[in-house]
Amino acid sequence: MIEFDPILVHGWLRRTAGRFPDKVALIHSDKRWTYAQVDHLSDILALHLIQRGIRRHDRVVIFTDNSPETVFAVYGVLKAGGVFIVVSPTMKANKLRYILDHSGATGLIAPAEKAAIINEALIGGSGPPFLLWTGHKNDIPASLQSCSSFWDDVFSTLPATPISCTDFPRCIDVDLACLIYTSGSTGRPKGVISTHHNMISAARSIIQFIGNEPDDAIVDVLPLSFDYGLYQVIMAFMFGGTILLESSFAFLHPLLTRICEYKITGFPVVPTIVAMLLSLRDLSQYDFSALRYITNTGAALPIEHIRQLRRMLPHVRIYSMFGLTECKRVGYLPPEYLDQYPASVGKAMPNCETFLLDNKGNELPPGHIGELVVRGSNVMQGYCKSDEPTERSFQPGQYPQDRRLYSGDYFQKDENNFLYFVGRKDDMIKSKGERVSPREIEDVLCQIKGVAEAAVIGVPDAVQGQAIKAYVAPQDTARPSKRKILEYCAKNLESFMVPQEVEICGRLPRTPNGKIDKKRLANQSVVSCKNTNS
Repeated sequence: MIEFDPILVHGWLRRTAGRFPDKVALIHSDKRWTYAQVDHLSDILALHLIQRGIRRHDRVVIFTDNSPETVFAVYGVLKAGGVFIVVSPTMKANKLRYILDHSGATGLIAPAEKAAIINEALIGGSGPPFLLWTGHKNDIPASLQSCSSFWDDVFSTLPATPISCTDFPRCIDVDLACLIYTSGSTGRPKGVISTHHNMISAARSIIQFIGNEPDDAIVDVLPLSFDYGLYQVIMAFMFGGTILLESSFAFLHPLLTRICEYKITGFPVVPTIVAMLLSLRDLSQYDFSALRYITNTGAALPIEHIRQLRRMLPHVRIYSMFGLTECKRVGYLPPEYLDQYPASVGKAMPNCETFLLDNKGNELPPGHIGELVVRGSNVMQGYCKSDEPTERSFQPGQYPQDRRLYSGDYFQKDENNFLYFVGRKDDMIKSKGERVSPREIEDVLCQIKGVAEAAVIGVPDAVQGQAIKAYVAPQDTARPSKRKILEYCAKNLESFMVPQEVEICGRLPRTPNGKIDKKRLANQSVVSCKNTNS
């Protein structure tokens, strides 16, 4: 009998559990769970959710950190026919209230220590009909007890009869699987809607170009509320790998020690992690012989950081990638092209197509800068309850189901069709009549000895339109002067690209996903300017 691939995200977990029941699927804090255990525990949770009233298409918010409970919750919600929404564990009450109300969430899964935040978030709102808590019951206020159940109780007694697939709703691949709330350039966060088909298509393409096999072990230090971190689990459970789930990359030595101990083969990073690695200078104390590849997305790696990383880990394949939450991944640069095209994010990944268009919708030839448009099964459905942004970003192609994502990102391609990120529309700087790419300036700043990271923004200027301001974080061992930085820029950049102002910071602010928070830098600049003028 022919075996077809599963059409649902949780169907892949079931299949892998059938193939490798005793293989370790998940490691956290030295505890291990096999595929059979992950499958069974998420079954039990799904049954509980159904008993508590979760129905097909219902939304459930998961307000937990990088923990096994988050993984079980994701698959439990899917098996119950629901749509999961993993949110940052650092989220405050006002934003949580907005997401609960905006998504129409039916349930909330959260640790007991978040009870005060959740209680505040639920004040004045309808709130979800039920709460499922991990942690101690005594931490839950009396006002929330009546609609609450507790994690330990769910798993304390086994079902009276074996669990069967018939105990769960029948779903199809166009059913929604996930909502990921992402901060927009303005206003409230937008909920990106993904079907099972979208998620499986994106994950399958990434697995294909990385070449993942069941013997791969991946360390996941990225927040599971961040699609880059979430998909490490989704993909590993599809190809049968092992996930080492870590809570944070703040303490680098313990993390690197565990990478060696568990013979990790895949290490997904963001530029912040690379900057921390490079600050160590000598990695000889760590045995990285098992490490096969490093992937980067979220923000582009400076060219100099790529070169240093290559020298430090010459046997490791480095994948520069580009993606958006709205389509998960767009392009990747095969490692064999890294020396030839170090500034590129490569070409479109398998089963994905890209175009560069001008502001009139015309496709541009090589050498021109235009907006990146993405076509493929990885393109999500749109934004939850946001018709105008959806119509602006997700436009129809040649037939109704041919949806195209207008990314809001400027790119350039060369004569060989390799893509180069220029900047987001709202990040581009217009100074002295010229359109300036912050990325190009940041690459030059990171070449300066003693510079660990750099961020460039435009600040309002009455004469130039926008003045270029650079924020620089120095390495611990050196601190370049502002004069040296400006002299280096003057030698290596066109005159209109040289920053008018340089600010040296101990560290650059971060978003919860580890990216440099340019919005916060821009707000700081506005406040600083107002204070100066006053």
